[in-house]
Amino acid sequence: MRCRTWTFLRALVATAATLVFCSASVAEAKTLKIGITLHPYYSFVANIVGDRAEIVPLIDADANPHGYAPQPADMIRIMSMDVMVVNGIGHDTWAFEILDASGMRDKLTLIYANDGVSLIPVAGDPSGAKVVNPHTFISTTAAIQQVYTIARRLGELDPDNAGFFRDNARRYALEIRKLRAEFDAKIASADLSKFRCATMHSGYDYILQELGLQVTAVIEPRHGVEPTARQLADTIDRIKAANVNVLFAEKYFASKLSDTIKDATGVQMYSISHISSGAYTPEKFVDEMRENLTTLATAILDAAKGS
Repeated sequence: MRCRTWTFLRALVATAATLVFCSASVAEAKTLKIGITLHPYYSFVANIVGDRAEIVPLIDADANPHGYAPQPADMIRIMSMDVMVVNGIGHDTWAFEILDASGMRDKLTLIYANDGVSLIPVAGDPSGAKVVNPHTFISTTAAIQQVYTIARRLGELDPDNAGFFRDNARRYALEIRKLRAEFDAKIASADLSKFRCATMHSGYDYILQELGLQVTAVIEPRHGVEPTARQLADTIDRIKAANVNVLFAEKYFASKLSDTIKDATGVQMYSISHISSGAYTPEKFVDEMRENLTTLATAILDAAKGS
């Protein structure tokens, strides 16, 4: 059934593909069209290129990138791009399905945002397998590394604007660094020894590791996969035994499971954005990361007070 679906989609976009490539061939001076797969990459690229390139989101802003099912419109969009920025380590596997279905896998230049990022495995995987954690953008350090990587690669594709992209990347990196400085100032006098946290899944590992905060327990064995009754009972016992006092859940996509954990253990629950929904805007990453860091600071201060 899946093969028949992709065959239909290929036929559906064949005419559109011809029109796209014909149009591109007659353009004398074409503005670079940069595709992106995830909301943070829209913010990164927008702050790098300003008005000197066009950004084309591969999927609609209201689509959930977790377990996304490709649509015919996505294949039409991908064929209009000159280059696409991808996560490439598990968060946008559907983008590669779209590349294959549209015949663009060997035609479209890809920028792997995570080239150069120090990757960590998914925490809490019961199999013990070293599966790479793809949530690198929920971080300040890894985000800055991605911004520089994207700016450098775009400069290689558009040498006339390479200096402009590089300067913008530096200014944007400074803006992100200020978020970390604001956070550090808020918790400067906090007693971190009282902070013990659990997370609903491993989506927060990069930012927590960056801040030197240890995760005692991870509820979901994989993102979006609820634990078995036995796994849940064992996790609750571990949370109680370790005196965990903070639980981080995903903002906008919190499940009833998080309430179950809260009720069973008495932990205080806080929500962190995965920056994966809502309108695509240049400000989105900084705005939501500032909110995330504010939430983390509040959790640390509350734990220090014993609340």
